Amino acid sequence: MTTRNTANRRPIPILVYHQIAEAPAKGSPFRSLYVAPGAFARQMAWLKRLGYTGLSMSGLQPYLRGERSGKVVGITFDDGYRNNLAHALPALVMQGFSSTCYAVSGLLGLTNVWDQGIGIAQTQLMNESEIRQWVSAGQEIGSHTRRHVDLIVMDAAGCRVEMTLGKTELESLLGQPVHHFCYPYGNYESKHVAMAGELGFVTATTTQRGRCHAQTDMLQLPRVPVLRSTTLPVFWLKIATRYEDRRKR
Repeated sequence: MTTRNTANRRPIPILVYHQIAEAPAKGSPFRSLYVAPGAFARQMAWLKRLGYTGLSMSGLQPYLRGERSGKVVGITFDDGYRNNLAHALPALVMQGFSSTCYAVSGLLGLTNVWDQGIGIAQTQLMNESEIRQWVSAGQEIGSHTRRHVDLIVMDAAGCRVEMTLGKTELESLLGQPVHHFCYPYGNYESKHVAMAGELGFVTATTTQRGRCHAQTDMLQLPRVPVLRSTTLPVFWLKIATRYEDRRKR
């Protein structure tokens, strides 16, 4: 047991989204990772109606540490797409929710170039001004490395550079600390967990499926994926039942 383990009194779902936009044509790679703007808005409204509060990773901290208890859901976005700003932000603001978007510091204003090799459509990422706009609207930025690299195929020195610059470049841009990290592709080993701790990250999220239960390592937090096909009844199952807990990989 480590001192960085969670102590929450009830399971906490940490939702993960990617693109909030209409899905590309049928047959397009990773089409499941697009959630339509209308569907996202309905999900946020439903959370509010059910008595949940959507929180950023920083907002979630007192609950993960067991200092507070309540109906809360973490909301995270991977990669930092501009469509998060355009389509997710209005719905979050409308419900009074906060969220964390994991940005790739070296690719701000460019596209998801790491996906080119597998044929995924190139989509605009938020630029520096838009990142600041996201934060000024009450949302949070976390780090997703500098270039969205696969940590397990890099040597330790390369990983340290990617993780360090992914943090410090965003801190320089925002003028405030960046406390939260997300492992690109969900790929990592114990040495990367140690590195995240050494660099001062308070949390790190993974692609392991499940809600967060007590005694979970804060630097290996599981999440609940929300996909294009996630209907509202399934959305409720994911956050309020053991539906996702049984799907751990």
